[in-house]
Amino acid sequence: MDMKKYGLAVLAYVFCTFLIAAPWHLVLFKPVYDELAIFTRQEPLIPLGLVSMLMQGLVLSYLYPLYAQGRHSVKTGATFGLLMGVLLASSAVFAEAGKQNVASLSTWLLLESAYFLFQFSVVGVIIGSIYAKGEPAHGLR
Repeated sequence: MDMKKYGLAVLAYVFCTFLIAAPWHLVLFKPVYDELAIFTRQEPLIPLGLVSMLMQGLVLSYLYPLYAQGRHSVKTGATFGLLMGVLLASSAVFAEAGKQNVASLSTWLLLESAYFLFQFSVVGVIIGSIYAKGEPAHGLR
């Protein structure tokens, strides 16, 4: 494994995820989340969110080359990102909705599913691009 690309992919995952998650949850859609009442903590514990992002980044950046099998590209990264997003959303969106008393189930499922699709598409493309850098061009495969 190329440790330089791995480390860069981990850092990019954490950085990009934070840049997407913080504005999405704490600014743009904060009033909607407040109405949904699914988050019961008044002030989020940002360090715990960062630890979660780091753990995800470590695992996803490790798994991507195994998934890509040398076919590193933007398209392969996007596909990988979407697959991982669906996997994580199954727990963070759907299972969580089944455990919490959310004010509007349809709004929660729509908003959080959109978030996961967006966030994991972006980070998948970035991870795919990092691993593809410096390799022979393979197009968008």
